[in-house]
Amino acid sequence: MAAFGEYSAQCPTPERPKHKLSQHEKKPLPAYICHDPKGLSSPKHKVEKISSKSVSFSPQHKRGGSASERSNSKSLVSEDSRRVGPLMDEVAIGAVIAVLSGYIGRYVKDDIFRKTIREKCSSLLDRRRRKDAGDEVFVNMELGMKKIDRLVESQGTMEQARMIKRLRSSIELLSIVATSNSKTSRDASTCGVPNSHLSACAQLYLAVAYKLQKNDRVSSKHLLQVFCDSPNFARTYLLPDLWEHLFLPHLLHVKIWYNTGLEFLSNEAHGEKERKTKVHNKIYNEKIDRGTILFAQYYKQWLKVGASEPPLPNVSLPSRPSYRLSRRSSDSFVSNSSINQNLFKTVFGSKLEQQPSGLDDQNGVLRITTGLEIDEKLYEDEYKSSSVQKGDRVFVRRSSQFGKNEAQLWPASQRLDYFQCLSCRFIPEESFDNSNRRHKNASAVLSRNFVGAITTIGSSDILSDCEFAIRVITKAWLNSPGDPLIQEALTQPRVVQAMLEVLFSSTNDEILELIISILAELIGRNGAIKQIILNSDPQLEIFVRLLRSTSLFLKAAVLLYLSQPKAKQMLSSEWVPLILRVLEFGDKLQTLFTVQCSPQVAAFYALDQLLTGFDEDKNLENARQVLSLGGLTLLMARIEGEVHERNNAVMIISCCIRAEGSCRSFLADNINKTSLLELIVVGSKQNSSGYALSVLAELLCLEKRTKTLNFLRGLKDGWGGINVMHVFFIYLEKAPPEERPIVAVILLLLDLMEDPFKGSLYRSEAIQALVTALNCQTCDDRVQQQSARALYLLGGHFSHSGEPLMENSLLEKAGFREICFEDSYPGKENVVYDSIHKNVEEEEEAESWQKRKALVLFNNGYKNLLSALADTIANGIPCLARASLITISWMSTYLDLIEDTMLPPMVFSILRPQLLQSLDYGKDVEERVLASYSLLYLVKYSGCVSDLPSLDKDSLTHLRNLSLVTWTANELIAIFSKRSLPLRQ
Repeated sequence: MAAFGEYSAQCPTPERPKHKLSQHEKKPLPAYICHDPKGLSSPKHKVEKISSKSVSFSPQHKRGGSASERSNSKSLVSEDSRRVGPLMDEVAIGAVIAVLSGYIGRYVKDDIFRKTIREKCSSLLDRRRRKDAGDEVFVNMELGMKKIDRLVESQGTMEQARMIKRLRSSIELLSIVATSNSKTSRDASTCGVPNSHLSACAQLYLAVAYKLQKNDRVSSKHLLQVFCDSPNFARTYLLPDLWEHLFLPHLLHVKIWYNTGLEFLSNEAHGEKERKTKVHNKIYNEKIDRGTILFAQYYKQWLKVGASEPPLPNVSLPSRPSYRLSRRSSDSFVSNSSINQNLFKTVFGSKLEQQPSGLDDQNGVLRITTGLEIDEKLYEDEYKSSSVQKGDRVFVRRSSQFGKNEAQLWPASQRLDYFQCLSCRFIPEESFDNSNRRHKNASAVLSRNFVGAITTIGSSDILSDCEFAIRVITKAWLNSPGDPLIQEALTQPRVVQAMLEVLFSSTNDEILELIISILAELIGRNGAIKQIILNSDPQLEIFVRLLRSTSLFLKAAVLLYLSQPKAKQMLSSEWVPLILRVLEFGDKLQTLFTVQCSPQVAAFYALDQLLTGFDEDKNLENARQVLSLGGLTLLMARIEGEVHERNNAVMIISCCIRAEGSCRSFLADNINKTSLLELIVVGSKQNSSGYALSVLAELLCLEKRTKTLNFLRGLKDGWGGINVMHVFFIYLEKAPPEERPIVAVILLLLDLMEDPFKGSLYRSEAIQALVTALNCQTCDDRVQQQSARALYLLGGHFSHSGEPLMENSLLEKAGFREICFEDSYPGKENVVYDSIHKNVEEEEEAESWQKRKALVLFNNGYKNLLSALADTIANGIPCLARASLITISWMSTYLDLIEDTMLPPMVFSILRPQLLQSLDYGKDVEERVLASYSLLYLVKYSGCVSDLPSLDKDSLTHLRNLSLVTWTANELIAIFSKRSLPLRQ
């Protein structure tokens, strides 16, 4: 869950125009999103604009990037939003807590994980000297660990009070151990064990303790403190997987610096290499540990309630060289600068002034324009004209460098045997007229230059020779488009694998772009090529490397899309931030010779794989990472684009909502409602509006009912002069059965914004559609689930994460929660947004809205709706019966507001039989309480007390049993016994 800016930190990110999120001012996400941290202090930093009319490839100057990728663009987040000061965004904070608490939650759920952690921490205690076996710190640690493990194993069986007491005792013991790493004793040790290690283990078990208390925020703080107390111990031994997921993406540039340094040292003499490597390792560990602490403290600041947004830590590369090295490359470039400067340029792709390569100046420059014109001075006729010196060459890595599970792709003997066979297809060029041959679409033979180039990339281990061969192959391909012989030669599996080896080994952007373009064209002409690519690079390491690039990441994304990899190949934690960068800056069409494709299409394909292609846990984890990196802002901007792009965006947004429901509030405030409505309308004509409608429905599941009202108002007024209710009315007529309940409720809620006492065609049609959907005789499981969801939307009471709360609210009013679940959530942090933000006016508005809904349903639903609700309870379909009973319960509390005196008795007569049956022992106790609650209000408000029949023996027994958990049962017993008691308020 890395801050996306760390990937942009490897190089200056291109600027592009801002996307307007909606017609209203939008609330920006925090400053850590999608930007170079240096940009926080250097807002005036700009990228040089380069014309996009043509691209020049020159051996004398290494490109900083193709014109199509250096678009004049800016980030979605304005400079003002990058300043430190605003309150942290709840969505991002929720995503961070979800990732951290989800990780520590494995200790509670996963026996293997728990055993691993226990063994790692116990190994510290085993290292103490025997004479110190009774040291108080170790005794407290051992006792605290054992108590936590016992609590984990006894979950669900131990009494709540005992569990609370033992948790407090464990927390006290572990807190004592954690204090051993104070400022004065941080570098000290206890009985031979570093205090920092003991404290880290104690903090880890404290995280588990607070997780058991369901206090995820405090649990996450203690988990982050593990990395503050002992970063090296935590990242290399205790929690390496969490470190790689949470911290490594922030520090990837340091990791690249380290690996590149080791490559430089590989050619040193043995003794010198060992000495320099030791120094290099020391500097790397110091820098990476310091960075780990900074980002652990950074995320801890997030978790402070009401805290301001902290500045993103800036972990720079080492400021001093640990040694001096020369930079060897395919063109013999040697630099006298320090290792830090060399590595920085290597990692961040700075433009370097290179010495002339081995190619003669007369070879000229290759220019690729829209007409694909080739400069005739690019190459001489003879391939062997290159003057690259053997001593200056860098070798191609022919082993399984980009496929750890693959053996050497092509044994040398087989390479030579294969490529020598090409010579039989060769006739000297001189026997043909050059000017005529150039304009033919196909040639009868392969030229000597082309055969030599194919042979070279397949058999040579010298990188510079292979790079030169790629230029020759490119010239032949572009000079003879569609030539079947050339295409046949290039589509051979061994040739494709050879080009992939060069693609993995080369650092020359020109060569990399040429290979990407050739492969893109080959895939378009022969679908089997993509399978060769995926088989040769099963972990997609080549693509990860290219996507890190500054200049080629958009073209690499297009090639990725053309190759169509599956989720199982996208296992690296880097994928989400890399793909989000493509989504942010991929608004320009990319041209790979004759292939044109939008990088955003590629980004959506990859996101679809990452968020839907794994098991549920991994899908949700990736979706939370999208949220934590500010992906919602990017996705909302794409809802204003093309139809296909919009559909992809809402699909990813729906995945994010499912992963972290608290993002609904941010979406409701910032999403462009007009664009969402347009997508629903356009999608309905193409039978592809399901995700857009689903997102719209999710945005009605807000914690504050007044906020839901504001969203409905914005929805109703958000499409200029168009009647939005009529749009949904037309959609309702054409919607498939599984969408009709949701569309009906949305239409009904929009209609309720008008005068509820006036007749309305929209209202009657919506209620009738809902009644039809509730008819379980004619609907399938999908329709039943959506009907239940529609009833919950109608009730309109949800938690911060979007879970329905109407049932809990009604049970609490009936006294059920109060009796049975007192102190059920001890120690839970009470971040109750209602209590903070609600005021009297909001409460009154919410209550008025609830009354309006009940009155309209009673007056307009009349007998049909009430009968449908009663029938669904009788049919006993779990999800739908419960939702119907909850709907009847909250409606019943407003029965006294009905002015028509004939209506309440009719309501009572319809619902009474089924509610009495719901009191049966066979029902869940919650259902019985709800039935008792509803029956009580129906009896009191219907005016039918005097006409009540006497209770039979079974019903009376049920009510007496139920009176142990709800006061409503006692009230009913008194009423049915003709002993009227006042209704408890």
